Amino acid sequence: MLQSQLFVKTRREDPKDEVAKNAKLLIRAGYIHKELAGAYSLLPLGLKTLNKINAIIRDEMNKLGANEIQMTALQSADLWQKTDRWSDDKVDNWFKTSLKAGGDLGLGFTHEEPITVIASESINSYKDLPLSIYQIQTKFRNEARAKSGIMRGREFLMKDLYSFHADANSLDEFYLKAQEAYKNVFARLGIGDKTFVTFAGGGSFSEFSHEYQTICETGEDTIYLDRAKKIAVNKEVYNEEVLTKLGLDKTKMEEVKAVEVGNIFKLGTRFSEPLGLLFSDEKGERRPVIMGCYGIGPSRLLGLLTEVFADEQGLIWPLSVAPFQLHLISLEKNDEALKLYDELTKKGIEVLIDDRDLSAGAKFADADLLGVPYRVVVSAKGLSAGQYEIKNRQTGETDFVPVEEFPAWVEKTIRL
Repeated sequence: MLQSQLFVKTRREDPKDEVAKNAKLLIRAGYIHKELAGAYSLLPLGLKTLNKINAIIRDEMNKLGANEIQMTALQSADLWQKTDRWSDDKVDNWFKTSLKAGGDLGLGFTHEEPITVIASESINSYKDLPLSIYQIQTKFRNEARAKSGIMRGREFLMKDLYSFHADANSLDEFYLKAQEAYKNVFARLGIGDKTFVTFAGGGSFSEFSHEYQTICETGEDTIYLDRAKKIAVNKEVYNEEVLTKLGLDKTKMEEVKAVEVGNIFKLGTRFSEPLGLLFSDEKGERRPVIMGCYGIGPSRLLGLLTEVFADEQGLIWPLSVAPFQLHLISLEKNDEALKLYDELTKKGIEVLIDDRDLSAGAKFADADLLGVPYRVVVSAKGLSAGQYEIKNRQTGETDFVPVEEFPAWVEKTIRL
């Protein structure tokens, strides 16, 4: 893409009404636009990055054999009253409204109820099980604290997957596979070494749920981590009894700040019983389906990657999710740069070329702010020496690659 045609422009100053690092940088770099507290529009670069995060999540969910659907955000009060989750004293973050024609509606903050009803139309026998269904969809929560940028929004994107089983053993088997899928997601996002399975309270569903917490200095959660075992415990359930059950030594636990990027729950029959999701077992007896729930926040991950990787100069994206793989900087050599741009794009390389009539300093500053993994400079000085100057945005290291060796460098570095 030509940078001169990019829809949004960068800013030099932080927005005055933001305190979160992720919001400040993403707005300055032109990735998002703030509509109101806790609600952000995605601009072209932000949308490209988020779509790549979604693609990784979607790929791992599909490998589990899950079916993707899209449910409505509008929810009827009648359905949620059956599970006792409509009243404000049960769930206090609903966005609700009353229709003039009668009836109440809410904007869905999660989707256990509607997916249970949908599943009841397809599940009748044990032969229909197990089954898993997921969506990547906008959720709405009336957050009292909307000061963490896109990491805690009132409108945000969530991947929620639900599994349906005939017995606990089947749920346990899928649950373990889902845990591995989540590990794969975070590894592919470049945060696998910073993200840990964290034991947390299971609420009314089970003794424990499992969170995926990423170490981050600005995180809202406190976890206690055993790095050797790669297991953590959320502060909310951290006590001697829990440590004993998990076989953890308190003297080896490290207190750190973290951000919850995913969680998984064993729901049991919490929703299938009140909503009539039943199946006939091998003896012909009707039994409630056993369920599991598995969530990841893609838009939260967009903010987290900013918090974890960005530096004083700007964003730093892992190659797997960057809006572009190469940022081509033309310094008064537009013909040569455009020729290289055409060659790279024809090979399927995602390239942003800075063809604007600006100083080298301005172009370099914008390149650092945008955070594309590799910056390739095409200049008269470099071409006279038969080479391109390449900067690794993550390490800050600069290298000089001979022009004739550049295709091999691309194959080795970009197509890993």
